[in-house]
Amino acid sequence: MHKVTTAYSKESAYDATKESTFRDWVRDDPRARFQPAHGRYHLYVMRGCPWAHRTLIVRALKGLEDAIEVTAVHYHMVEEEGWAFSADEPDPLHGLSHLRELYALANPAFKARPTVPVLWDKQERTIVNNESSEIVRMLGSEFNAFARMPRLDLYPVAWRPEIDRWNQLIQDTVNRGVYRAGFATNQADYDDAVAALFGALDQLESHLSTHRFLVGAEPTEADWRLFPTLIRFDWVYHGLFKCNVRRLIDHANLFAYTRDLYQWPGVAGTVDEHHIRAGYHTSMRRLNPAGIVPAGPNVDYTAPHGRA
Repeated sequence: MHKVTTAYSKESAYDATKESTFRDWVRDDPRARFQPAHGRYHLYVMRGCPWAHRTLIVRALKGLEDAIEVTAVHYHMVEEEGWAFSADEPDPLHGLSHLRELYALANPAFKARPTVPVLWDKQERTIVNNESSEIVRMLGSEFNAFARMPRLDLYPVAWRPEIDRWNQLIQDTVNRGVYRAGFATNQADYDDAVAALFGALDQLESHLSTHRFLVGAEPTEADWRLFPTLIRFDWVYHGLFKCNVRRLIDHANLFAYTRDLYQWPGVAGTVDEHHIRAGYHTSMRRLNPAGIVPAGPNVDYTAPHGRA
């Protein structure tokens, strides 16, 4: 595994390798400390962040919008201050100015860089979890009593070994791979990261030539963990992160697959192109010192995907 070595990426709220701190679980179990309840939990995100985006997708797919409210921090992060709330979308629970204050409420001794997403428990006034993959799993399985789509199972038992296999490949080479390329500080690390990334994209392109989704006949957790990176690829990673061997639109199957997922009911509403483009280009000053947000490329994810 390649380790990101730049000073910014070690402390960045976008960091793809940073370990999460809060790892408790909401469980549909009367013995659990954190039990599912309507309105008890609040999700904090940044809409441009791919890790937070996962949680927004599953919340929308399950129909949990009424049960779990969301607040987004501003897309522009000042490195020394971390994520901040804005006048357009203030913190509704505590009137905080920065996300770090929420972490301090949960643990006054917390010293690391606060990250998104955050699942907050209003009842115990603490953070339950800030690991996106675990929040996704909780939203997908533990809140069915409050979901509009309680029967939707994104991690079906029969497919779990295959889903886990794809999740591992995608996380190591694609989700994290774009960051390893973008934040590489020497040619060898960059070359290795880009080779692994595009090798994985080639593998996905081949698989999707004969499969509509990664596993089974409906999108699963594996698809929704891949999608946030793909939707950002041409807008951000191709240029800013130098992942420019090919564009997403140069992969016929991957591009059609991404349009298919974008057009899945409820998903397009979770994609905030402005927050994605502006968030990366204005916040990552070590990669883009002037903070200029590029005008393109323009990618039409609403075009017919032709997959069935």
